[in-house]
Amino acid sequence: MAAAGRGGLFLLALLTGAGAGLGAVAFRYLISFFTWLATGHAEFGQQGRVPSGHLSWLGAGFFVLIPVIGGLLYGPVIYRFAREARGHGVPEVMIAVADNGGRIRPQVAIVKALASALCIGTGGSVGREGPIVQIGSALASSLGQWIQMPESRLRIMVACGAAGGSPPRSTRRSPACSSAWRSSCASSPSTRCSP
Repeated sequence: MAAAGRGGLFLLALLTGAGAGLGAVAFRYLISFFTWLATGHAEFGQQGRVPSGHLSWLGAGFFVLIPVIGGLLYGPVIYRFAREARGHGVPEVMIAVADNGGRIRPQVAIVKALASALCIGTGGSVGREGPIVQIGSALASSLGQWIQMPESRLRIMVACGAAGGSPPRSTRRSPACSSAWRSSCASSPSTRCSP
């Protein structure tokens, strides 16, 4: 029975990693879409002082106006639909693991993806890794809650989701993955953990 439990957890971890990876890819496409929608270019500001392809009459003012509009849209989306999606992403995952037993509401993945892609696509000064970690963790948590996993296993699933969304070169060293893994190990003495 214990072997079947481990095999089942391995299969779920594999599905979680694949889902988180696909979520990361979808997030990158969302960023590209919002960047093109806001600027008419593939990347925001990388061509120098080139005006917006859609709003050329703004001239250089577009570099100020577009990030302001993005920020004004970002705040209400987060506030209305999933307040847990605010912030960097990694601290919110750590709080969910430590304080909420790994429970993250399903809408956090969607709201975080849309709001962060909007912010990044309109020139907001934020990165992609934090949102990707939170998106992967929320997907994993949702799956674990859907199949009614015990809290100790749900925490491990959240760590798998964080790792699955992270780029391969940083998964081993990612603070989110390390913290989530340590938290899940500390909360479940029956789980074997190795560094």
